[in-house]
Amino acid sequence: MSSTKPISAVQSVVDELVADLHARGGCEKIGLTRESFAVILCEVGSKHATAATSETEVRTFFLSLRVDELALARACAAGINSAWEIFLTRFREKLYLSALRIAREDSAARELADTLYADLYGTSTREGQRVSKLASYTGRGSLEGWLRTVLAQEYVNRYRRTKRLVSLDEESEEGVQFRAPEPEPLPPADPRLAQATDEAIAFLSGEDRMVLGAYYLDGRTLAEIARMLGVHESTISRKIDKLAKSLRKQIVAALGRRGMSRRQAEEALEVDVRDLQVDIRRSLTQESPPPAFSEKRVEARVPEGEG
Repeated sequence: MSSTKPISAVQSVVDELVADLHARGGCEKIGLTRESFAVILCEVGSKHATAATSETEVRTFFLSLRVDELALARACAAGINSAWEIFLTRFREKLYLSALRIAREDSAARELADTLYADLYGTSTREGQRVSKLASYTGRGSLEGWLRTVLAQEYVNRYRRTKRLVSLDEESEEGVQFRAPEPEPLPPADPRLAQATDEAIAFLSGEDRMVLGAYYLDGRTLAEIARMLGVHESTISRKIDKLAKSLRKQIVAALGRRGMSRRQAEEALEVDVRDLQVDIRRSLTQESPPPAFSEKRVEARVPEGEG
């Protein structure tokens, strides 16, 4: 199926529903015009509704969105102060409590929350445009849950940066920086594996990428990840198992579409990712990858799934 069909279906459904969704989202109260909200809906639909095969499915997708929270988030991202005031009234205390649960110390929690406020408000610019994390919220899940994930990701990013700095300081004290690195021979990696892995990971939600990155790349325990997201440890255990099995199936299927037999695809996954030129850290995280892959051994031999 060509890409033009679903995109045109998205535009058609947006034209049909925008008046209703604009009203349901309370857009007028927060300064979002119908035209600007239509652009936002088209953007969300073009990213997440293109797999739908009919206008009925596209319509169902749009009607399932949390349009009130989508409108609020995007109005904040656009710099509408009245929307930001509403946002702070609703989420300031919740964000602090989430940060305290993650950092476990008041000053660290406030620093974490303050950093997130700056990223959400959009204090930086790119090519003359304000850059706000809220511009990436799509309304597919609750805004509160999305904020918890972003907060946890920021905490994990800080952990990674600190860990790398500590490692460099330790090596400097031991004179390691004067030792020439010993190059390790890398087996030639089939570029199809990297492509298939990127394709599979691209469909994960931000929370799923954060959970996998924290567990497999950072060595965080199930209990630590559960605490960051405010859920039970068993929930994270089930999530990781389900994600690993699902990713394996999707990667095998993607390799098949690239000409590999089932056996070749399975064999490609029976390799230590650390030994391959497959930058999974880049795919799983939002920050720039460090020179090395990871201190923890991360394997592509994720749990076997059926089929």
